[in-house]
Amino acid sequence: MYLYITFAVIAVGIFLFVKDYFTIDTTSILIMSLFIVSGVLNPEEGFAGFNHPATITLGCMFVISAAIFKTGLIDGLSSKIIRIAKINYVFALMVFCFTAALFSAFINDTAVVAILIPMALVVCRETDIPPSRLLIPISFSALFGGTCTLIGTSTNILVSSYAKKIGAEAFGMFEFSLAALCISVIGLTYIFIVAPILLPKRHGKEHFLKKEAEDYMAEIEILPDNPDIDKPLTKSKLIQDFQAQILTIKRRHWRVYEINEETVLRENDVIKILIDPRKLAKLKELKTYSFTGAEASLDDHNEKKVYEVMIPYGSYLAGRSLKQINFRNTYYSSVLAIRHRKETITKNVSNVSLKEGDMLLLFASEKSLQMLTSEKLIVTLSEYQERKLNLKKAIPALLILVGVILSAALNLTSILISALVGALLIVTTTILKPKEAYEAIEWKVIFMVAGVLSMGKALEKTGGSELISDFIFNSIGGLDPRITLSLLFLFTFLSTNVLSSKAAAVLMTPIVISLAEVMQVDPKPFLIAVMFACSLTFMTPVSYPTNTMVYAPGNYKFNDYLKIGTPLNFIVWIAASFIIPIFFPF
Repeated sequence: MYLYITFAVIAVGIFLFVKDYFTIDTTSILIMSLFIVSGVLNPEEGFAGFNHPATITLGCMFVISAAIFKTGLIDGLSSKIIRIAKINYVFALMVFCFTAALFSAFINDTAVVAILIPMALVVCRETDIPPSRLLIPISFSALFGGTCTLIGTSTNILVSSYAKKIGAEAFGMFEFSLAALCISVIGLTYIFIVAPILLPKRHGKEHFLKKEAEDYMAEIEILPDNPDIDKPLTKSKLIQDFQAQILTIKRRHWRVYEINEETVLRENDVIKILIDPRKLAKLKELKTYSFTGAEASLDDHNEKKVYEVMIPYGSYLAGRSLKQINFRNTYYSSVLAIRHRKETITKNVSNVSLKEGDMLLLFASEKSLQMLTSEKLIVTLSEYQERKLNLKKAIPALLILVGVILSAALNLTSILISALVGALLIVTTTILKPKEAYEAIEWKVIFMVAGVLSMGKALEKTGGSELISDFIFNSIGGLDPRITLSLLFLFTFLSTNVLSSKAAAVLMTPIVISLAEVMQVDPKPFLIAVMFACSLTFMTPVSYPTNTMVYAPGNYKFNDYLKIGTPLNFIVWIAASFIIPIFFPF
């Protein structure tokens, strides 16, 4: 009975992951809750994901990565990276790809890509290289770099920790690095030689966003006898009849900043609005408004300016609308337009549910922009400001990271203990304050991992993993183990292109361990195949967070990923099928 319930809950989970009705962490927690409510798992087993070694290790590594970024270690190299990249497209492609791969091997890949995107856009604007020629290669290179070490991706940590938890041997820090490097060399060769032929020559969407916003902006003055005088905004004809969005109000010699529903309009107010051009034409027919300019300049150098920003992975804004979080009154900023996938939204933006990777055209002061950036809600794309290198904190942070890596690599302790000690040192040496350490943890990932771990536990407890492994063994178990590994790799990476990589990893890990036991072979080759297949996914923009992050800034289309990523995924599959057994015999 419980076995059928387990399969039913997992089927529901897969459906929700594919349809994207909820955020991925919400779906994961929902799956965990269904297992507990149905009795498949007791509460202790269901919530065990929160104190699982993988979850704790990930949280600690987020803190260490944040310290590296805060101290400006990567920003300190930005001027050199940008200078080399400006030479020509080939140099730009190589320097950004190698930088993404190198840093992603040791710190959070989404954070690496988030900091490289604005740097790449600076190069694109100054050299006229289309962003579409650089951003997908940066994302793909980060994925290759992440496979090279145990801490390179959360998937590696998850598979290794979960495998150890259920009886298999955990992986060392650099145990699979040679195999990963061989695959990475093949993948990067493809990116340098083949990808430039397939990449579109499409300029960034930020210019189109600005042009569209210009068409929607106007500045008006309220004349005497206007029916909106002394009325709150919510009851004004400007909003009720014309659905205008109020950006700023200038009253005599001072400006009204905190505009809310109760803000009252006065005679001679000069108002900057965002309005549909057709409604603007009707507004012009009225004699109660004076137009100070047909269109407001987007290069307003007064208190507020227009910025192109992006919602990074793990942002609090993701999954919420601007109206839900009272964005305007909280951050004193207005969103003029939203670029989501290939759709540009300029109407009713406050009701749009935001997604990671969305581009926003933000009307804000520099102070508000800094507040949003410091809270990791956005990444600024329109201008790149290099963070100053703080040597007093950068050197200790780097030493702590090296210590974490070496202590785990030399088997002095487990990655869990070394990461935990490293995170504590980051806080106790005041490189990060406790509040900053809490904010550095991507809680969305933590909750997602804790939730999806319940799927693996349910499969293990009910015998589902053994049942599936027996089915696989009866179907393909008689084949050469290398062919079995190849087919498992193929199935896993195809699943990961529509599922979360973490969910696919947790589902496949107990299955391949059970399969290895039935086949009487070493499970390590299968586990490495799962790790690589879950991380090296290139076929869709939703297959991995970094792919999602570059979608809007690069002005890509869904088909671009299929055209560039599909050949690469199959090349990686074939290469891994031969390379993994060489380094890890059965």
